[in-house]
Amino acid sequence: MLIARVAVGDDPRYAVVEGEGENLSYALIAGDPFYAGVERTGKVLPADGVRLLAPVIPRSKVVGIGRNYAEHAAELGNEVPEDPMVFLKPNTSVIGPDDPIVLPSYSSDVHYEGELAVVISRICKDVPVTRAQDVIFGYTCANDVTARDQGATGPWALKKGFDSSCPLGPYLATDLDPGDLAVRTYLDGEVVQDGSTAQMVRGVNELVAYVSTIFTLLPGDVILTGTPAGVGPMVAGQRVEVEIEGIGRLSNPVLRR
Repeated sequence: MLIARVAVGDDPRYAVVEGEGENLSYALIAGDPFYAGVERTGKVLPADGVRLLAPVIPRSKVVGIGRNYAEHAAELGNEVPEDPMVFLKPNTSVIGPDDPIVLPSYSSDVHYEGELAVVISRICKDVPVTRAQDVIFGYTCANDVTARDQGATGPWALKKGFDSSCPLGPYLATDLDPGDLAVRTYLDGEVVQDGSTAQMVRGVNELVAYVSTIFTLLPGDVILTGTPAGVGPMVAGQRVEVEIEGIGRLSNPVLRR
């Protein structure tokens, strides 16, 4: 099942994605699916004119994992860490489909990083690897936008946490095996990253279990699972898209104010 978060007037609503192409529509559901499940209201919106929002605004945090693809670590001259490299993005970094990525004034080298995002379904702590799937609501596309010229030797707040540095979307996929999904990033329509979640050093279940030993995870929290090789700079006027098999394509323009 694919779930979207859409703007209905001034209100965000959740909807089940139905059909595709010219037959695409959004069947509204009652309430918040993280708490109330998926109950259709009977109202269906045609895709034409519907504005998609970020499929989730994390209640508390976005947890990033660095250097979880060996080739990506190598392309930046880094080793794969012995334990997962963990960092935080604030929920104010989250934007949705077609929202602009605003380049921060303090950086002249901002990179795209397409990756799979895991969305947590319920409050959990110290989750065993074998139970990780029990606390996952679904998956979405993410772009872990990074100011590469910041945070080399200190905290990564300037590097990873600025406003608009975490595009998410377009949908939440609730029935998806994350073990071997194609992950591609496009810059102005050209493929610049082409990898698979099978290349992760640590898989989704292991990451969820590890992160939950550090933080209590809440419904709607997001874990970014790392990016394949091929990261690079983007500049104002370009468009970056992250496509993950079984989820869809997240597209955002880049601008500088």
